[in-house]
Amino acid sequence: MANAVWHKKLRILLDLTRDDLDHPELPDLWETVYKTDRFYGRLGVPVGERDLQCGGVCRDVGVEAPMHLRMRGGRREAVHERREDEERHTAPMSDEHKAYQERILRAAQEGGFNGDSEVRTRVGRSWIQTDTLVEGADGRRIGWEVQLSAIDPSGLRGVRARAAKAAKNGITPAWHTDRAAYAQRNDTHWTRSDHLPAHVIARNGDLRIVSGFRVLDFWHCDIHALYPCPHGVRRCGKAHATPKPRDVLFDDMVRRTAAGAIVPIQFRAGTTVHRYWVTNTDRDRLDDLHSDDTRLPPEREAAPVTGASRNRPTCQPTPAPITVRTSPSLTALPALPVQPPAPKIETDSTAGEAQKPHTRQAADDTSGLPSELITLQQAADEAHLQLQQLHDHHDRDLQRQVWRNAAAAVQTAVTRYARTKRLNRHEVEARLRQLVRHSAR
Repeated sequence: MANAVWHKKLRILLDLTRDDLDHPELPDLWETVYKTDRFYGRLGVPVGERDLQCGGVCRDVGVEAPMHLRMRGGRREAVHERREDEERHTAPMSDEHKAYQERILRAAQEGGFNGDSEVRTRVGRSWIQTDTLVEGADGRRIGWEVQLSAIDPSGLRGVRARAAKAAKNGITPAWHTDRAAYAQRNDTHWTRSDHLPAHVIARNGDLRIVSGFRVLDFWHCDIHALYPCPHGVRRCGKAHATPKPRDVLFDDMVRRTAAGAIVPIQFRAGTTVHRYWVTNTDRDRLDDLHSDDTRLPPEREAAPVTGASRNRPTCQPTPAPITVRTSPSLTALPALPVQPPAPKIETDSTAGEAQKPHTRQAADDTSGLPSELITLQQAADEAHLQLQQLHDHHDRDLQRQVWRNAAAAVQTAVTRYARTKRLNRHEVEARLRQLVRHSAR
């Protein structure tokens, strides 16, 4: 039995613990849904062909679990059709799972951060269930999901949806496992440690993450490079980044993700998008590389990912791979002459104006797109161009933030326009970029 029911036709979540099913705008909703379900029952319609499904644990893991309604002692109940779906709600949490939750909370508290386990976050008409939620610095929220037991393929298909739903609502998903098959998936940012018993996980020894964290090696694609060109040519002469596996302590991972010193990235290799955790320094250098791949991004000072510890290890650390450094004389291309910077774009005011409600937008006669979208896209492209022309490390950091603010303003405006006009957002964004960048040539 469950208290949350998903109605397929109405596409709403019904909360049986509330008199109005959490939909006050729909009067007599319970009577309508309950009588319809009972009518289907009298006609002999199978439960799997009706309109009700489990909206709790089963839906969270991506499983469609049919349900039917009943009244028992004056209490509303939703009953699963299959026993295995019912058991999914009552399956006991393993000792290893509990030990990980306790360790995450302890590590967060030692770093000065708050957290809690089994947190349900309200999102519109539904919820987000998080194993352990850590409240980090600057409003950062890290949602740790520990997956140790085997789950069927239908459950694994729901991982991407759960991670996307958490990220959309301001929670950075962090999935941890001890199974190599799960850690190799690219549906979210997985980390993996060795398979350990609960008493080893719970103690204060050094628990290592052996998969999921990377350091980025930046190199110049010439005849002296150690790596093959990712574009499949002999040597392209550009700068590239190669991710290398590196162990990190689990407690450090918890604290540094909350502090923003370790961040998630999406790294494209050919047609595959990999999801790794890296330091914020490597993330910024990768942004520099994407903005201008004709030269290597500048070196930055960064604290070591992990250091010596007085604690005894809980597992055998995986040896770090041996790398050969290229010659310093080959680390950069000749720098281009710096062009005089154009006046900086005031994206704060632009973004603020983009978020203000409005009822009418002036449209461009040739493209049909609002002039506001064209102006915002031109501002973002100009900010990106200025970033490519800067060489000073401090100036690039400032200009990168200007570019990100301008790009965020464009995304907000495009989303609002596409939703208002009921258009495909991707097509609107592609048409806008083609229009602005083609006219700028």
